[in-house]
This record gives sequence, structure tokens and C-alpha cells, in this order.
Amino acid sequence: MGRFIQIVEVGPRDGLQNEKAVLEPAVRADLVRRLESAGAKRIEAVSFVHPKYVPQMAGAEEVMAALPHEAGRSRIGLVLNGKGYDRALATGVDEVNVSVAATDGFGLKNQGLAVKDQLTMLGEIVARRHNAEASEGAPSLSAMISCVWGCPFDGEVSVDQVADMVGAIAEMGVGEIGLADTIGAGDPWAVTRKVEAAKAVAPHAALRLHFHDTRNTGLANAYAGVEAGINVLDASVGGIGGCPFAPGATGN
Repeated sequence: MGRFIQIVEVGPRDGLQNEKAVLEPAVRADLVRRLESAGAKRIEAVSFVHPKYVPQMAGAEEVMAALPHEAGRSRIGLVLNGKGYDRALATGVDEVNVSVAATDGFGLKNQGLAVKDQLTMLGEIVARRHNAEASEGAPSLSAMISCVWGCPFDGEVSVDQVADMVGAIAEMGVGEIGLADTIGAGDPWAVTRKVEAAKAVAPHAALRLHFHDTRNTGLANAYAGVEAGINVLDASVGGIGGCPFAPGATGN
């Protein structure tokens, strides 16, 4: 193919959030450092979610405190709402990735918000980011749409649903938009269709793909995405991962 494909390492966040064992922040910070030593440049290091719901991600502030800023490295924090964004800003993460769902069912289960309300929430965060003073050192912003290839609660997700959501997010000015196969329901043909639809409505946005290998199609889907012009893929060390709100989903 002859072009560079960027890998976003999500093991410290997506990889660990579904594990039975809860690792201490110091151990998770050490994992980030080891991944960087292995060559990872962009790492989703933490998730600013309530520890009641995802105890594996408790202590995100402690993880970031153990990771002083380094040139050429980007540590990403995942957030689900404005409160999470506040926490992320306080830690000095390099990037904030805002999670939104393509369906009402998953959005209500994961964040307590239907699609319309999730977009409102994202718009408020985008406005805060755009209005931030340069001296504040606001992190770059991306959005990750979950359940693009199927929802554990609402079932099939149409191409039009995905295109409408990508278009709405692109209009807000979000520079990178991720498409996630949260339950691993996609296949290469469906990947191609939805990537092409997303590119059509957001020609100036960078698109990023996030797959789960539930049906052993993760690698084939990633290849299909690259063939369709995608240059950024998520991956997790050791293939670990899953979602607490998507029963049965396996690793990245």
C-alpha cells in the first residue's frame, strides 16, 4: 500500500477496563511507559469515568501525574461528559477523546444520554475547547462514535445513522472522528460502506477506526478500512479489551 498507518495504543484504557483485576495507578502508568519504550507515540492512557461503574479506571489523575509531558508523546484521556472533560483538563492530558454512541440504547446505558443529548454534550465541550485561551494549553479533541456496526441493545445500525452523526460532529469542527465496532459485529463489506459514507460527509476530518475481534474479523476489518483510505487504527497490546456495557465483546 506504500503509506504510513498510525496506531493508537488503547491497551491501558480499553484493554484494562474489562479485566477482572483492578490494577493500581502506578502499574498502569508503568504500562504506558513500557508501551512508549516499545515505540507507541499515541496512547489512550486513562478514562475519566466514575469508578463506581468502571473501577478498573479509578485513579486516572494518579496515572497522569506519574507521566510527565514528553515531546513526541501523546497521552489521551477518554471522557463521557463535561465532568470528565473537567477532570481531563486538570491533569494536562495531550488529547481528549469524547465518546458518543450511534444509538439511543447504548448511549442511555453508557452515559444516560440519547443520541440527540450526546451531540449537545459534545457540542458544549467543543465550544469550550474552541473558546479556551492559548495560554490554557487546551488539549486537542477527538470524538469516538461507538456501536457503528451494531448495538447490543438497539441491534443493526444503518449507514444513514452513521453518516448523519459523523456529519453533525464534523460540522462542530472536530478534527478527528473515530468509528468503533464496539461489539465486533462488522465485516469488511460493511466497513467499506460506512467508511465511504463517513468520508463523503466529513471530507476534511481525519477518520480513525476501532475494532473488536468478537467474530474473528478484526484484522480483516482493519485491512478493509485501510483499503478504504483510513490512516489511523486503534490497537491494544496483547489483543486485550472489551466494554463493560457491551456483553460478549472481546479484545481489540
